[in-house]
Parts: sequence; structure tokens; C-alpha cells
Amino acid sequence: MAWVFGIVFVLVGILGFVPGVTSGGMLLGIFMVDSMHNIVHLASGIVAIGAALGSAAYARLYFKIFGVVYALVAVIGLAMGGSVLGMMMNMSDNLLHVVIAAAALWIGFGMKESSPASMPAMVASPSSSGMSM
Repeated sequence: MAWVFGIVFVLVGILGFVPGVTSGGMLLGIFMVDSMHNIVHLASGIVAIGAALGSAAYARLYFKIFGVVYALVAVIGLAMGGSVLGMMMNMSDNLLHVVIAAAALWIGFGMKESSPASMPAMVASPSSSGMSM
């Protein structure tokens, strides 16, 4: 999941700088962005990728911290509106931050870890398939 979050956030951060995708400070005509907002997205994505390259414990810690931070940003955005920490945001941004925070907090705190032993075998060996060559 850290890979997915990382790639998506890096792409969103890059797209925020692309004219045509972003016009008049609106990414895809929905979300308010500015240079600082794009840099935060890039940094969030890079840290997620770093956590994914580390271990499951690093990825879980990333989601815990990331979830809390984005929840705070969402609460501040909903309470104050307009600008959060110097970054322009609108209601679409705030609602998206709520969804991102909820997903990250669930992954970090609520999602059960799966172990390789509990996962079903994906490939049967030739000897167990009952087929001969």
C-alpha cells in the first residue's frame, strides 16, 4: 500500500506543475493547488516510497504518522477554510484529505498484517497437479 500511496502522491505532485492539467490554480479543475501544495504531495510520496523500500514496520509507521498529519490538515481545513499552513485549499481538498486520512489511519492502525504462511499458494508444483509430462 505504501508503494501505491507513494506513486499516486508523486504523480499528483508532478501534475500540479503541469499547465493544462492545472489551470488557474486548480488541479483537474477540482482541487486547489499551489507550488507548496505540490511540494508537500511530492514529499509525501517520496517518504511513502522510502517506507515501502524499508520494511513492513516502516510502512505501518508511515501510515500512522501520515494519517494523523492528514487528519489534522483536514480538520484545520474544514474549520478554517481557504488556507491551511499557507496552502490554498477548497472543500474538495478538505474532503479528499478526510478520505486519505481515514485510509491511512486504517492501514496504519487497523489493517491486519498478512504473513506469507497464511497466504494461499499461487502456483502449484508440477508434481502436485496430478499431470504428467
